[in-house]
Amino acid sequence: MYLCLLVAGGARTFLWPASAAFMPQLVSRRNFPKAVTWNSGTFHLSSVAGPALGGMLIAVTHSAASVYAINAVAVLICFALMYFVRSRHVVVAKEEMSVKSLVAGFKFVFSTRILFGIISLDLFAVLLGGATAILPIYAKDILDVGPTGLGWLQAALPMGSLLSAMILAHRPPMEKAGRTLLWAVAIFGLATVAFGFSTSFWFSLVTLFVCGAVDNISVVVRHTLVQLLTPDEKRGRVSAVNSLFIGTSNDFGGVESGFVAHLLGPVFAVVSGGIGTILVVIATALVWPEIRKYGRLDGQDQK
Repeated sequence: MYLCLLVAGGARTFLWPASAAFMPQLVSRRNFPKAVTWNSGTFHLSSVAGPALGGMLIAVTHSAASVYAINAVAVLICFALMYFVRSRHVVVAKEEMSVKSLVAGFKFVFSTRILFGIISLDLFAVLLGGATAILPIYAKDILDVGPTGLGWLQAALPMGSLLSAMILAHRPPMEKAGRTLLWAVAIFGLATVAFGFSTSFWFSLVTLFVCGAVDNISVVVRHTLVQLLTPDEKRGRVSAVNSLFIGTSNDFGGVESGFVAHLLGPVFAVVSGGIGTILVVIATALVWPEIRKYGRLDGQDQK
């Protein structure tokens, strides 16, 4: 099992940057923010529907093997759909693998202030605001709702993200994308603080729903800017850097939340993480003022 997980993790390392760099080749710059929004929406829809359908199948068949089999078939269908995608694009000259080429993505991110700023914002916000890692503690010891309540708590985040994606998909591109990003992350921090203090199951659901909604806004803005501000020949490597930051912050955020909860209690872990997220937003706005000054998300008004 561990060997299979290792192989799957290695494959995912290539999948995320490749798929992120692939999308700008399929849609125009003007329509790219909407494509990112729909892509995010389908992901969160799967996050809600997938576990529910998987649980139903396990309940009916009394075995998880059927779920894995269906997942394998779905992967093969996805492979076939990707194989038949045809798009005209300029093929860049193949670059010889070297240490210089490997670090080119990092160098570009560090030298492009707005990219470095938004990726750093996401890194530290997720690292500090990882309340989802200790949801089982809240469900069992604080809210006293058991496994069923835990399921609803875990579903609240992607449900909020899905609703946010549906709204964004039917609206024109954001006019003040930079400020919207900062406000979204700040509201995420405030909602996290509110969840940390909550002892009401329904209020906790609302706060997590809000977290999911504003988190999707930040995902759309960040992913769109990373792709549109990166040249074609560096997009794959920059996407790899972005994926590395996201994966690192998610995993270490869970470790950080669990460690602080063990030492100082779950409420302190969640509340302090939310406050830390708000402080990160303030620091980002001061250190990288170009983020809050960024205009239309599709870049049409940028010089």
